Amino acid sequence: MPPRDNTGTNGPWFTCLPGCETEVPCGPGRHTIGWEAGSLRLTSHPDAEGELVLAALGGEKARCVELAEAWARHADDLSILAIGPRHPADEIAVGWDDVTAAAQVSLGPRPVSGPGLAGQPRPGPLASQPRATLARATARHRQMQEAALAAQRRRDDILSLLALGYGFQVRLIGQVAATHAARAGGNQVRPALVAAIAGRLAPVAEEWLGIDPDQVEVSLHQGPGWGSAELTGHGEDRRLRVSLPAGWLASVWACGLTRVGRYLVVAVEQPGWPQARALGLRSPGAEPEPLDVRAGPGGPGDVPHWEV
Repeated sequence: MPPRDNTGTNGPWFTCLPGCETEVPCGPGRHTIGWEAGSLRLTSHPDAEGELVLAALGGEKARCVELAEAWARHADDLSILAIGPRHPADEIAVGWDDVTAAAQVSLGPRPVSGPGLAGQPRPGPLASQPRATLARATARHRQMQEAALAAQRRRDDILSLLALGYGFQVRLIGQVAATHAARAGGNQVRPALVAAIAGRLAPVAEEWLGIDPDQVEVSLHQGPGWGSAELTGHGEDRRLRVSLPAGWLASVWACGLTRVGRYLVVAVEQPGWPQARALGLRSPGAEPEPLDVRAGPGGPGDVPHWEV
């Protein structure tokens, strides 16, 4: 089911994005995984749910199915915004050899069972301890094992998702941003969203105005409208202050629309593929202008390149 959207546009955030595909090692060969309309497509696994049932009964789980599960687990993971790329040149080089090596480490020797886990305490000092002490030690040991396994699974998840390549990385960032834009939000998530917008807006602002990225200040816009942008000061005191909604990361940045020609795009009025209508700023403080844009060839990593 496609994720719910609340980014301020007239359609889902991914409307301006075409589908993309990649090949992944799965079993003895390679399978195609696709992304379309906000969801992963396991074209080589038409009965993925059936495969999950078999895996639960002791069968081996296909890597494609594991990837789909990892994608779902991290669809609202704010740390993806910090880990993922900020622009096309920000390459995150993770290959399937890295994923396999990490999985082999995960499948290495397991921690030995704690006292009482096998039904009887092991001989030694703990065996002479009161039953309550043994129970507490067993509970702590289980918690440590569960935390270690959760950390291993998270590491394997992240490496696998990064190995899908730039196009998938950008689309996952878009989904995470759209998920949090659809929620009421709170003070706990605001810093992560502000940092995510700033990290992706600053290099674009440098191209747009020639301003140092460190002189770009971002805040999170909430409520109606697209936000605001103003340029203040001179020299070292020069600042570009921009306020944008969290949904900007999804509907604008993830769709490759951040800068079109001489314009900084701040919103999408009528999303579509390969044509859309955006709102662009020619300069800070100006009123945004409607732009009829069309996707052209040459976009990086299955992310479109747009022209007015």
